[in-house]
Amino acid sequence: MKYYLRRVVFYLITLWGAVSLNFLLPRMMPGDARSIFIDKMMRRGGEITPAMTKSIDVIFGAEDASLWEQYLRYWGNLFKGDLGVSVTKFPAPVTELIGAALPWTLTLVGLATALSFILGVAIGAFAGWKRGTAADALIPAMTLLQSLPYFWLALIFISVFSVGLGIFPIIGGYSLRDFPGGPEASWEFIGSAFYHGLLPAITIVIASVGGWVLGMRNMMVSTLSEDYVVTAEAKGLRRSRIFFWYAVRNAALPSIAGFGISLGFVVAGAIVMEQVFTYPGVGKLMINAVQDKDFALMQGVFLVITVTVLAANFIMDMIYGLIDPRARSNV
Repeated sequence: MKYYLRRVVFYLITLWGAVSLNFLLPRMMPGDARSIFIDKMMRRGGEITPAMTKSIDVIFGAEDASLWEQYLRYWGNLFKGDLGVSVTKFPAPVTELIGAALPWTLTLVGLATALSFILGVAIGAFAGWKRGTAADALIPAMTLLQSLPYFWLALIFISVFSVGLGIFPIIGGYSLRDFPGGPEASWEFIGSAFYHGLLPAITIVIASVGGWVLGMRNMMVSTLSEDYVVTAEAKGLRRSRIFFWYAVRNAALPSIAGFGISLGFVVAGAIVMEQVFTYPGVGKLMINAVQDKDFALMQGVFLVITVTVLAANFIMDMIYGLIDPRARSNV
């Protein structure tokens, strides 16, 4: 119980610090960020309506309010789900833009991350179990895959499979020719989205599976030398039982913890990869917000990513405490 209470308190304090930093960053910018924001919006044809003034107050605080009043109002707006209005997509609310991009990222990056984790752990467990055999020949190849940058691999795949062979589309999350009105609920659209997301997903899996393989293989080698595994072998237990219940079960714990962290960062998307494929996810949304200096959108994206990473780590800490009693006993 003490373990769980400490983790809850730790993450609540961390969440408060992250939200507070997100509140302070626009106010710490050099110059008059509020005036720059208003001027840019007006150049884009925006109108300073009462709703827009309220949105500006959410980002930079009311001009006649103290910092403490702005801080309390900021928390109040967060609890109401008000993250302001985007300048580049005026008058679209930030929550609406993030909500539209989030399913794309969760589907593509989430499934690709889960698949690379499952493949990596399975291959790494087998390579560690068969250490010193031909299975270890996989390790140099996995090391090479781990060192490949996302963007470089993405560009190579686009050049070969999209431009050269014409097998996959070059950009986008779906066919704009078939669906000019945007996403819709139909099997045809799902098929188009799957087709457009296949090459980016393959890129993520190939570029990330090597790290999981190497980590799991090394943990398997270390676990197989533990006393409880040696004792199980001496008792004459079945090899399959030793493999799954004694070796893999314990060797996978660090990988599971790492997977929890990776899931948290899924919301951020594979930023460079999404930009290369022009994929309509959160990563591309964040790059566009930074390029356009859309403070409200930047704040909203950073906040969603931060909260999601903390939530994923918190959940994995709870699960880790259940599956590994040593974590609770060290408190």
